[in-house]
Amino acid sequence: MRVAIAGAGLAGLACAKYLADAGHIPMVYEAREVLGGKVAAWQDEDGDWYETGLHIFFGAYTNMLRLFRELGIEDRLQWKSHALIFNQPEEPGTYSRFDFPDLPAPLNGIAAILGNNDMLSWPEKISFGLGLVPAMLRGQQYVEACDRYSWTEWLRLHNIPERVNDEVFIAMSKALNFINPDEISATVVLTALNRFLQEKNGSRMAFLDGAPPQRLCRPLLDHIRARGGMVRLNTPLRQIHLHRDGSVASFRMAGSGAAETEDVVADAYVSALPVDPLKQLLPQPWKAMPCFARLSGLRGVPVINLHLWFDRKLTDIDHLLFSRSSLLSVYADMSNTCKGYADPHRSMLELIFAPARDWIGRSDAAIIAATMEELVTLFPMHFSGADQARLRKYKVVKTPLSVYKTTPGCEQLRPDQETPVPNFFLAGDYTSQRYLASMEGAVLSGRLCAEAVERCRERLPDTAGSQPSQPGSGQR
Repeated sequence: MRVAIAGAGLAGLACAKYLADAGHIPMVYEAREVLGGKVAAWQDEDGDWYETGLHIFFGAYTNMLRLFRELGIEDRLQWKSHALIFNQPEEPGTYSRFDFPDLPAPLNGIAAILGNNDMLSWPEKISFGLGLVPAMLRGQQYVEACDRYSWTEWLRLHNIPERVNDEVFIAMSKALNFINPDEISATVVLTALNRFLQEKNGSRMAFLDGAPPQRLCRPLLDHIRARGGMVRLNTPLRQIHLHRDGSVASFRMAGSGAAETEDVVADAYVSALPVDPLKQLLPQPWKAMPCFARLSGLRGVPVINLHLWFDRKLTDIDHLLFSRSSLLSVYADMSNTCKGYADPHRSMLELIFAPARDWIGRSDAAIIAATMEELVTLFPMHFSGADQARLRKYKVVKTPLSVYKTTPGCEQLRPDQETPVPNFFLAGDYTSQRYLASMEGAVLSGRLCAEAVERCRERLPDTAGSQPSQPGSGQR
């Protein structure tokens, strides 16, 4: 069975991989010149890589880890010590750690929380721990029911002091969805906490040993092609042509020339696009269908990823750091954390600028100037006095519409991978799966989508040789 897939991010590539494993022929079309979607990366004129985001792999990412095993590339994950490390704004240049001992879950998580006396008092720890009991005992059903609340509202509902938010969860919510606790759904934070507390290595982190397009997406590409599939870059989806019964007749793809197009006919069709471009492409006859109409409530969040190369080492910490800055989310010295970016003498900081809503339209120079002011607090020894560290170069990567913004109420808007259109399916981290907007969610959605295609294969319409009905077309 031939399956056309629009989008070569992790969701589209994972979907194609599992379809190829099942004996089908996936045909993947990507609009850009690089694989990876939200994990895309590029090389500059010096050969240095800069990425769409700071990509962290957690022990709780069971589907992602399964994918690494199936591709035989587990050694490309560089696991760090099991800890969460936060900057201490009141003591510039110092850090506070939550270290997870080698104990079964949830004892290791409880020990990590109780062992940290820098950020939370004992009454705050006890109050917060009691608030988490329903989530741990009642599981995912309770967690999903909390989607009616923001994280701040959930804390207040459980009489948890506001300082818990200030000390820990402003940084956490920005790391999870690039927004603050008063915006993010409680379901998102509780989902992460459940995995971190209930799985021994759930919160342990790893960095990929190089650029994602080479070290993760390329093995996926080779796997797909080796099984008869196809992946084509620089080929954006322009229209979805329909039969008169509303099913998909073809994907119209842009060709190599500005005016060239190609109609791709397949047995099944998958959108692995982000939710925002998909909404622009929906054919008019589909827009009244509830599963597609609800997509109007999902919208990507703006994200800014920064890369700053310095003339000396700023830190020797080989880990992700939570900045606890009003402008910055998480950061890492990639010259320490990533084998492919290693430099024993100079630092390359990769930082997430969040929330980015008020900054996405500003100049790169203004964003870097604001970031450098924050770095004075994070690295006071290197940015004060006569001999200050010098910024050699920088890259600013702006994504105006990244992962969907996980505000309260979004859970009920997320569509299944199987749609009411018999030969049209969805993959993407915005679709319904337990891991929300993340790399893990993207990979899981791709696998679930491939399973949906396989499950529905007997009822797929015969599209071979059919002509599309132009009035039913969707156009971007």
